[in-house]
Amino acid sequence: MKQQVPFLDLSLIDQELKSALEQKFSEMLSKGIFSGGEEVDFLSNNLAKYLNTDNEVIPCSNGTDALEVALRALGISEGDEVIVPALSWISTAEAVSMVRAIPVFIDTDTSGLMDLGLLDKVINPMTKAVIGVHLYGKMLDMEKLVAWGKLNAVKVIEDNAQGFGAHQGGKSAGCWGDVGCFSFYPTKNLGALGEAGALITHDEQLAKKIRMLINHGQSFRDRHEMLGRNSRIDSIQAGFLNVKLAYFKKWQEKRKILADIYLQNLTGVGDLILPETILGSEHNAHLFVVQSNFRDELKQYLEDMGIGTAIHYPTIIPKMKPYLIQKEFHVSEIWSKRALSLPLNPFLKKNEVWYIIEEIKKFYSKTS
Repeated sequence: MKQQVPFLDLSLIDQELKSALEQKFSEMLSKGIFSGGEEVDFLSNNLAKYLNTDNEVIPCSNGTDALEVALRALGISEGDEVIVPALSWISTAEAVSMVRAIPVFIDTDTSGLMDLGLLDKVINPMTKAVIGVHLYGKMLDMEKLVAWGKLNAVKVIEDNAQGFGAHQGGKSAGCWGDVGCFSFYPTKNLGALGEAGALITHDEQLAKKIRMLINHGQSFRDRHEMLGRNSRIDSIQAGFLNVKLAYFKKWQEKRKILADIYLQNLTGVGDLILPETILGSEHNAHLFVVQSNFRDELKQYLEDMGIGTAIHYPTIIPKMKPYLIQKEFHVSEIWSKRALSLPLNPFLKKNEVWYIIEEIKKFYSKTS
């Protein structure tokens, strides 16, 4: 029997969480503090505790602003070059352009992450930073990237928009580079009910600069020491994140359980390539991305069966109009043509995952 399985439906949160969020909203309405305040301080402390870090955690307006502020804080400006992966959400390159620096694209490896073996081929005296992206929730080899950055005097920024909760060698994603940038967009593993983000750094002076940059360049009220912007987090979103963080561990466990069901039952099906490392600590199971030469046909078939899927990302950044360059990024382009994200979220039921698996098997029985 045909079922309806959305890729992600955020209205499916349980009543317990709905009640907790409503209570938090009511409390904040009563207090009447909607910018700054204790909820922002609580969020900073709660995130640092969860990430098990002594680094400064600075909540901000969203993940894109976090990237731009990180670049500005590191002194990246006009004419500087910043290495970014060809396969990512556009914000990774967009932030570089907003500070009038030049994004230099490199291809990805077979796992879909920035190919660190290509860094030495693009570095030059103008290279001032590299933005490593933890794509789909899978961590880049940060020990290797940080070592390369130190050796070459290149600043390392972590685009951790998709990797919250992953860790490598006991160290959390976002806590490795000179600055880590987080997104708490509603669809993320830890998502606000609107826009929100954060920056993390181990450098106290850099943290001070970041705090000023996100608040109009103020060191304190009405004392403006530099050109800044308004990239402060909304206090209500900070409050909502404080509530939702208490559920995060349970949600992560659910994601891993569902991912394991996919793995056990889709291995060897058709020409599917599965995300084999998704059960490890270096992956937060943000997306379950498979690859297939029949990607578009499979997507359409699943849609006809009521199953929502998504493509992350159908066009690589250097082939988009704002960045169009005549250069091949062979592996990244393969990913853009073959990758399909299957539903994977804490609100998904096991019987829905089994239905998806059954329909995928049916598709390949007809294809082969």
